Amino acid sequence: MTPIFLFGTLCHAPLLDLVAGVETRMEPARLPGYRAAWVAGKSWPMLEERSDAAAEGALIIPEPQSLLRLDFYEACFAYTRRPVRVIWDETEIDAEAWFPPEQAGEPGEDWSLPTWARQWGEIQVNAAAEVMRQMGEQDPLDVGRRFGIIRARAEATVRAGRWRRPGHVGAGMTRADVVEKGTHHIHDGFFNTEERSLTHRRFDGATQGPISRSVYRVADAVTVLPYDPVRDRILLVEQFRMGPYAHGDASPWLLEPIAGIIDAGESIEATARREAREEAKLTLGQLHFIGRYYPTPGGIAQVLFSYLGIADLPDQVAGLGGHVNEGEDILSHLVPYDLACRMLAEGDMANAPLILSMQFLMMHRDRLRAKVRLG
Repeated sequence: MTPIFLFGTLCHAPLLDLVAGVETRMEPARLPGYRAAWVAGKSWPMLEERSDAAAEGALIIPEPQSLLRLDFYEACFAYTRRPVRVIWDETEIDAEAWFPPEQAGEPGEDWSLPTWARQWGEIQVNAAAEVMRQMGEQDPLDVGRRFGIIRARAEATVRAGRWRRPGHVGAGMTRADVVEKGTHHIHDGFFNTEERSLTHRRFDGATQGPISRSVYRVADAVTVLPYDPVRDRILLVEQFRMGPYAHGDASPWLLEPIAGIIDAGESIEATARREAREEAKLTLGQLHFIGRYYPTPGGIAQVLFSYLGIADLPDQVAGLGGHVNEGEDILSHLVPYDLACRMLAEGDMANAPLILSMQFLMMHRDRLRAKVRLG
């Protein structure tokens, strides 16, 4: 087998072993004529042609099945193998390395695998598991086109695993009280559907199950309700929603806070501000955290983070908005506070984030308005 030179994220042993399907030995090697660099502004590396440099990396000799798996993974990002000459054990030898069809962005600082691994290692391994189970089922380029949401879903899983509920009330049971029996992946797409089988400890100490439940896996999202304490009004966005339509709702266009999925590597507050710009062309001021919660814990694996965002809301901000490249068709409305309270009471606010956000505003409105008056 021809040796393969690795220079980037696959040099992270847990990721390499998962993608290859077996534990894979790496030997230090260098690729003359190239520099390993961060892609400027991105979270992955590239090779920059430099006659005065040699990219540090690793050499592997994968078994045929492992090479097929590695080729699939790299093909998701349109990378293909090319022959190279590398330095291994102070000897120049023939090898192959994966390259993109064209230079992927501008080179930044020198690539650092430890720096990448600290932020991205666990997330990338989680994402790669979703990618690799689609080998033989889907075209790799189709999988690659969804990698943004795959990685967002992976980061959501890692984030959830690190979060701890304060636990002022409760029996104190944890994931250690659950025994996995198997997972069947029904559908892998922009969103995923899976059937999970497990047992778990009961409150009386006995064992419940085995039980099987279908779960819809999305990715974490943020919502933000813009509020102008000077004009005492909020901004709502209106758009078509497939969920109410599929449910048979006579009015599948809902009034909502601004909302969007948290991209991997993006802070939650940065997502709130980005979505406000994209959906309503708003620049938000101070963000007031409302809560972290599961909207439908019985069957949807997703956490929402809700905020109230202070904003300047003159008459002209209402109108059409949305991200053109994402096919969004959004109409924004300015609603005086008194009318918003009436809408809440009469059922015109028909989704949980808006109800929660409106209730938060009702609790804190006087304080927020007083803060503005005091300057």
